[in-house]
Amino acid sequence: MEELQISPAHALGSPAKEQRAAGVGILLQIMMLVLSFVLGHVLRRHRFYYLPEASASLLIGLIVGGLANISNTETSIRDWFNFHEEFFFLFLLPPIIFQSGFSMQPKPFFSNFGAIVTFAIFGTFIASVVTGILVYLGGLTYLMYKLPFVECLMFGALISATDPVTVLSIFQELGTDVNLYALVFGESVLNDAMAISLYRTMSLVRSPTSTGQNFFIIVVRFLETFVGSMSAGVGVGFTSALLFKYAGLDIDNLQNLECCLFVLFPYFSYMLAEGFGLSGIVSILFTGIVMKHYTFSNLSDSSQKFASAFFHLISSLAETFVFIYMGFDIAMEKHSGSHMGFIFFSILLIGIARAANVFSCSYLVNLVRPSHRKIPMKHQKALWYSGLRGAMAFALALQSVHDLPEGHGQTIFTATTAIVVLTVLLIGGSTGTMLEALQVVGDGHDHPLGESLEANRGYRAPTYDGESSSGNGFKMKLKEFHKSTTSFTAMDRNYLTPFFTTQSSDEDEHDELLGDPRRGGFRGRE
Repeated sequence: MEELQISPAHALGSPAKEQRAAGVGILLQIMMLVLSFVLGHVLRRHRFYYLPEASASLLIGLIVGGLANISNTETSIRDWFNFHEEFFFLFLLPPIIFQSGFSMQPKPFFSNFGAIVTFAIFGTFIASVVTGILVYLGGLTYLMYKLPFVECLMFGALISATDPVTVLSIFQELGTDVNLYALVFGESVLNDAMAISLYRTMSLVRSPTSTGQNFFIIVVRFLETFVGSMSAGVGVGFTSALLFKYAGLDIDNLQNLECCLFVLFPYFSYMLAEGFGLSGIVSILFTGIVMKHYTFSNLSDSSQKFASAFFHLISSLAETFVFIYMGFDIAMEKHSGSHMGFIFFSILLIGIARAANVFSCSYLVNLVRPSHRKIPMKHQKALWYSGLRGAMAFALALQSVHDLPEGHGQTIFTATTAIVVLTVLLIGGSTGTMLEALQVVGDGHDHPLGESLEANRGYRAPTYDGESSSGNGFKMKLKEFHKSTTSFTAMDRNYLTPFFTTQSSDEDEHDELLGDPRRGGFRGRE
């Protein structure tokens, strides 16, 4: 009987202790978030570009983790600051990816859509394969830790996910060409979706059930994942547009319901794709693009302002938290000296792979562009330099610890975290100097990039007159491309927009929806 009386006391004590530890952990995280936002504001206000906001958040995490190691309390603090990749993929990543698609500036983005798709899909594939092959060859020559070939390709896929948040914020502050901004931003948006699709495809190839699969089956499986996820995202986006058009929710006493439904649709898209074994990232990205283009105009004015502010808010919180945690985890991990060679050579190899991506894709894009629309060499160098690694690469590396054998996954995770820190701190801190050295500062006609995006200054839509090309064959290609672009724009204006939105009666309103990012008070990611 005594044992029965004592046992409940212990049962009650353990949850109370866990609850207290969880409270301390949340308090610590809130304090670090507050410090990151305040420090970021001070740095931005004083135009101190050598320590961008993402770098400041990373350093705060490094300092707290370092202090925990010095004080010999890392075990208890790690329990407080618990983090799982499931939490990242289910709660932190969806708002970040949705905000990327939702905040796109349509005119510069779709003007450069062919180049963006080339860099994000074909270029990411090149970078992944080149990185994987070089890492495998480095292992064979004993320059670095040896990994199986498929695992090298998995590492190549995850490390090819770029996250140039730091670079883009400095682009906005200093002012640069809108088309260069659109290329960097558009590539990073679609690049994440491509990288995770490649990673998951390679993970399936590595599984024991995939023995005997040929290259064609692998390509088909990848296309099924990517196209299926994209279709799910577009379908959910169009469904939301029809709902808000015909449900009559834009009246005063239903605006709360309107906002709630608008917030739930992106998560529905993400979870729908994940439930069917597809990529939620690809799905929610295209949901964001479609909902901004069609659904957003069906909202009331107050709901537009709320939706823009809400997703900008939670994506900023999520991104800041991820950078803090990356710094914290790097300081808390017990890193092995045997990984140093893998880290050093990986940095060199991803630089080579990034160059193969940017310069080969730029060459292909310039082949079909008129002379005044070609990507200049200084913009190509800026694209190469802006290939920071961030949240997506870190999350996939965290997942690889569970997907791969213990030593292999830990090596990839350690190398990835080191690469993220070095690229964010070194490349992010030197971006302003890089822009000045490449003489791309002021390409936006001496206006801040935010103003250029709002007024579309610096944006040059393609012109296809006979003087801009040489050779009849090239002229025909340009005319065909111009015709296809015009037909898509006409179809959007004459059929899609009238069907899915309430703004179809006035062409000026449609043009405003396409080109004016000030609708709803939203100015894109800052």
